[in-house]
Amino acid sequence: MRHALHKRRRLDENAAVVRGLLCLLEVTRLTMPEPKKIPLEIDCQTVKSMLDTGADFLFVDCREADEYQRAHIATAQLVPMSAIQERLGELEPHRNREIVVHCHHGGRSLRVTNWLRGQGFENVKSMAGGIDQWSQQIDPSVPRY
Repeated sequence: MRHALHKRRRLDENAAVVRGLLCLLEVTRLTMPEPKKIPLEIDCQTVKSMLDTGADFLFVDCREADEYQRAHIATAQLVPMSAIQERLGELEPHRNREIVVHCHHGGRSLRVTNWLRGQGFENVKSMAGGIDQWSQQIDPSVPRY
């Protein structure tokens, strides 16, 4: 009998703890702001508009040096995907700024964007379509390859 009473008391205590935790979770859910949902991609026209208006952002070209020599957007800073981990320190001063990353067609820049977000850079976007789309829609003087 004594064992059953002790067991019942422990169950009641555990149930009280669980109820308290559930209450705390509900209060937290109600008081926590929604996290910012920053899109992964940005289109070329929007990037061009940002450049034209002097928006404060870092424009990164994640292609390799030989690709950059063939064609590049003058305002973009070359930080190749193959060197991004070693050169992360160069991006650190820009952690709280908007960062737009571009590559040839948008695949590598999307991977770099996801990787940078994983490193705590929250406001990073990939330029959809890359420099190829830029050349077709924004600046035809940028060679296509």
